[in-house]
Amino acid sequence: MDHFHREKHTLFSYSQLISGLFLLALGIVCILKSDLGMSPWNVFHMGTINYLPLSLGRITQITGFILIILSYFLGIMPGIGTMLNMILIGVFIDFLTPFFSSIDLLPFRFVFLATGIVLIAIGTGLYINSDLGAGPRDSLMLGLSKKTGKSIRFIRASIEITVLIIGFLLGGPVGIGTVAFSLSIGPSVQFFLKIIPKQGRKG
Repeated sequence: MDHFHREKHTLFSYSQLISGLFLLALGIVCILKSDLGMSPWNVFHMGTINYLPLSLGRITQITGFILIILSYFLGIMPGIGTMLNMILIGVFIDFLTPFFSSIDLLPFRFVFLATGIVLIAIGTGLYINSDLGAGPRDSLMLGLSKKTGKSIRFIRASIEITVLIIGFLLGGPVGIGTVAFSLSIGPSVQFFLKIIPKQGRKG
């Protein structure tokens, strides 16, 4: 019976994780198509694409892989969720992007921006509460916090400001959407973390 419950719990955890990664990718594509500016990391990704013949999904995967390696040397071991995050978000982004056309009307662009932020918040809550490992970017944040002794909040802000500046200099899309994302994503994720079931692993 315990074995059955463990298997059932693991199935729920993986289902929750993959659903979260899909919603994260869908949210990223919605914000991309709003053409109002992207999140700091995606400003960096899009800026990098200006210089490399890669899709957004592929550059997301490559960046994630590099961050996992860096995090490992900072003392953070990747979990299965970390690896799936690195692989699947990129796969889902490239799968979903062709289904969305460019949007001309400004009100609809704002609707896509708001929808994207909410989807990313829900997706983040799902994958965090699946309890299968932090994503590559969060792993880097945790590793740097552990190494420097600085707070998570300080390290996260420092990383995102850095990648935003680099992405902007590379020609990534910075705009009102970038500001809206940065101001709203923290409270939004916190809200969904409280209402999404947490899958705690049991021995």
